[in-house]
Amino acid sequence: MGKPTGFKEYKRTLPNKLPVAERIKNYKEFVELMPAQQLNEQSARCMNCGVPFCHNGCPLGNIIPEFNDAVYNKEWKEAYDILISTNNFPEFTGRICPAPCESACVLGINQPAVTIEEIEKNIIEIAFEKGFVQPRKPNSRTGKKVAVIGSGPAGLATAAQLNYAGHQVTVFERDPKPGGLLRFGIPDFKLEKSVVERRIQLLEQEGVEFKCNANVGVNVRVSDLNRTYDAIVLAGGSTIPRDLPVPGRELKGVHFAMEFLKQQNKRVSDLPIEEAELMATNKNVVVIGGGDTGSDCVGTSNRHQAKTITQFELLPKPPETRAAYMPWPTYPMLLKTTTSHEEGAERLWNVATKAFIGDANGQLKGIQIVDVAWTASADGRPAQFKEVEGSLREIPCELALLAMGFLHPQATGLLEELGVALDERGNVKATEQAFKTNQEKIFVAGDMRRGQSLVVWAISEGRECARQVDLFLMGSSLLESKDSSLLEKGIHTAI
Repeated sequence: MGKPTGFKEYKRTLPNKLPVAERIKNYKEFVELMPAQQLNEQSARCMNCGVPFCHNGCPLGNIIPEFNDAVYNKEWKEAYDILISTNNFPEFTGRICPAPCESACVLGINQPAVTIEEIEKNIIEIAFEKGFVQPRKPNSRTGKKVAVIGSGPAGLATAAQLNYAGHQVTVFERDPKPGGLLRFGIPDFKLEKSVVERRIQLLEQEGVEFKCNANVGVNVRVSDLNRTYDAIVLAGGSTIPRDLPVPGRELKGVHFAMEFLKQQNKRVSDLPIEEAELMATNKNVVVIGGGDTGSDCVGTSNRHQAKTITQFELLPKPPETRAAYMPWPTYPMLLKTTTSHEEGAERLWNVATKAFIGDANGQLKGIQIVDVAWTASADGRPAQFKEVEGSLREIPCELALLAMGFLHPQATGLLEELGVALDERGNVKATEQAFKTNQEKIFVAGDMRRGQSLVVWAISEGRECARQVDLFLMGSSLLESKDSSLLEKGIHTAI
């Protein structure tokens, strides 16, 4: 460990952010990197626990105490090598991961956890600055060809790992540029697209080929892929959003959150917008759904200069500290106040939407809502709710954004044509161990298999799936698994 008494001497601190009044004028990132002294102190807080639960909390199995020690000692190349050994894209997770590793941090039992995510972000940015990040090309090629469908984090991780193993990888993306939700879902103020483009260019230099505006099953024939490639990986994500089928749903002004966010990302990137433009400017905006996507809608609406922004959630307000049913080191569902909430929004809990109200022209003008009261189960979790009598009311709204999550991948088209089996939730059926569908050479990774999840889980799935594809193609694999014993193999290696 860097400093045995560090966790006793230093408090948890976070990097500076630009003031709200300044940052909402544009779509640039506003969280600064840590100064050298602050970074040194924060890495010193890591206790190098006998059993580092942060390893288990991280879906990638990041080797956190070791890279914290390297950061404390200013061994930047070593810190980078340790970090990249388990995580292909720390510049993404360091910005947008909810940091389940920090929830599992042993220090977090009775103190604020180590700032693992921020340290991770600083390591990779320093590595880019110092020139440590270079294309990692395979020593030889196997002659095997793999098609990866989808260029989100799962597809990119799969492609990167299979390319390291020596296979020729082609990534098919239906959008005009690669990146999936990294590019067209997450706002630029959380993840500037120059960061995504930097990694895409690096993958291209390593030998990965990207084919954009390539919608497999529409303008790319499935039969061509089956004939040309030795293996196919489905990494298209969970794309069917959860709807809200209440009266007035058809009104103009009611939209899925991703329609709104994708348009803004295109706007910032100077890409054409084919649909009618969605803007929150001078409107009463209501965001239905309390998760990260809803928060992104709040931040974007603030930058549009909305008249008012209200975000509400059906569930009760989460607690600020762990409850009995969320013990350490599990990931706790606590009240989360994001940087977008800091910029301004009214947040309501225990609210159900009864109807959307329109004017004579079919334009949304208000939402009818009602308060609900929850009863708790024996362990304290919300179990059932009923409407509160006399609480029915209407609030003004000209733009309603549905941010209630995603159900499953689109079944029509590609999945039907491939003949892959689906599970009871509508996801592509495959085990976490094999990532293999019911079709001989077709594999699946990410949200398309596990359902809507985190970016860090998508990267983990892509890495694990790549190993299984490599085993299928070659009979053995040098690609590392997160389940490999650290005691036997030391720190993980990328290949």
